[in-house]
Amino acid sequence: MSNAAPTRTLDGVTLPEAGTYNFDPSHSQVGFVVRHLVVAKVRGSFDSYTGSITIGEDPADSSVEVSIDTASINTRDEQRDGHLRNPDFFDTENFPAMTYKSTSVKHEKGSRWLVDGELTIKGVTRSVPLEVELEGLTADPWGNSRAVFSASTQIDRDAFGLSWNQALETGGFLVGKDVKIEIELETIRQA
Repeated sequence: MSNAAPTRTLDGVTLPEAGTYNFDPSHSQVGFVVRHLVVAKVRGSFDSYTGSITIGEDPADSSVEVSIDTASINTRDEQRDGHLRNPDFFDTENFPAMTYKSTSVKHEKGSRWLVDGELTIKGVTRSVPLEVELEGLTADPWGNSRAVFSASTQIDRDAFGLSWNQALETGGFLVGKDVKIEIELETIRQA
């Protein structure tokens, strides 16, 4: 059995075959980085999420849909995670999920794409672009086609109502307002 996934070439760019590719959470990560005390960085992730990428015959017809369980936030500090779950931040009791739904897909160069979409957090929806790269295509030992993607963007957390903060005596704030989002996705093509 070959470990090459079925692919196609369009305008010199290798693409996965058209179809729906579901996220494989065991081999994926939805993470973020935010400044702490102005100079340090705190990294975290969301450990529970679902989503799919639909690759169109015409790549511009492709789409992405994601739902993230906000209570699954994990910064490796239970006290901080508890604070992030409360109404100061995600208010997970009233807003158990944040979602992303693409509105357009554009080829940039080589394996890089720009995906525009709408991110909803705490009932607030904003347009957020994702810089996406197709990292590779393969077949697993069970004959499934897999496509691997990375994506990143940066958002202003205040724009989504995640505005709690504390001023520092030395200047600046305890938590940075810019949040870098880093996503690594291994996906499996559905039959």
